[in-house]
Amino acid sequence: MTSIVRFPVWVLAWSCILIGASAMAAELDTVEVARADLQRIYRLDGVAEAINRSTVSAQTPGRVVEINFDVDDYVRQGDVIVRIDDTKQQAAVRQAEANLSVAVARRQDAAQEFERIEGVFAKQAVSEAEMDRATTALKQARATERAATAALHQAEQELTYTQVRAPYNGIVTERLIEIGENAQPGSPLMTGLSLDSIRISVDVPQNLMESIRAERNARAEVNGQWVKARKVTVFPVADPRSDTFKVRLQLPDGVEGIFPGMYVKVGFVAGSQERLVIPRASVVLRSEVVGVYVVDDEGKVHFRYIRLGSTAGPDHVSVLSGLIEGERVAEDPVAAGILLKAQRTAQVTDE
Repeated sequence: MTSIVRFPVWVLAWSCILIGASAMAAELDTVEVARADLQRIYRLDGVAEAINRSTVSAQTPGRVVEINFDVDDYVRQGDVIVRIDDTKQQAAVRQAEANLSVAVARRQDAAQEFERIEGVFAKQAVSEAEMDRATTALKQARATERAATAALHQAEQELTYTQVRAPYNGIVTERLIEIGENAQPGSPLMTGLSLDSIRISVDVPQNLMESIRAERNARAEVNGQWVKARKVTVFPVADPRSDTFKVRLQLPDGVEGIFPGMYVKVGFVAGSQERLVIPRASVVLRSEVVGVYVVDDEGKVHFRYIRLGSTAGPDHVSVLSGLIEGERVAEDPVAAGILLKAQRTAQVTDE
């Protein structure tokens, strides 16, 4: 007769939990905590500045008859921002054109006379003095034509000055003249700045200057993203009042979300240091709690609080405390959390 052995339900459930936990532990992917040389980053505050910031002035006299832009307006390079009455300049152009026509006619007459005298002189029918006078007259006519041509170009240039154009793409920050006012050469008309090219000015303590000057590698935080500086300029003279050096970071053209006058976080690379590194995906963030799931040699999972350092590339992060080199952490925090819960349930059932 065959005897049947019956186990309590809780024994079977516990066995299933242990088998499931063991299977999950076997499938859990882990990575070893290792050391790596990371860049030493010093974070400072800087102020954004516009590289192209200027005041446009009048280059010809006249009454302002048109203002096409005002404060906070965006202008493109070449747009006419102010128009000056060009009546006087138009008259000067017409006068210069007339003077040039007269000079051309005189030069043509002098050339014809020179050719006539030259032909007769070759036959020794006129004196050498007559030939010299014809030559001199032609030279003077040519010089007068050149002067008239230059005067016409100058008059035409003065006419173009009546249409004041934007020197670059930018935003108007100040309007300094009104319609009806008389502008003189040098009179300020508008002030503007370009948002296409931005630099950041930072006061750096002198104890960091040697490494910063050697590395010349920096980044600025713009809208939560770190943007690498295209150029790092270190001023060679310190400010004796603050014992700091001025450093400028030129950002790539077209960076959006940054305006002159804003405070910007800047990170300077100053050498390297050895740090523990783990994958960013293995880190668990719970409100203000930061931790990882550590897997011991027996396959058991433990939750460990850690303190993070700087980033170590796009996929890794450094660890300041909480882990030891050679320990293994779970790459998938969700799977590790399920396994830890299963282990705790099995432990409670055992008790």
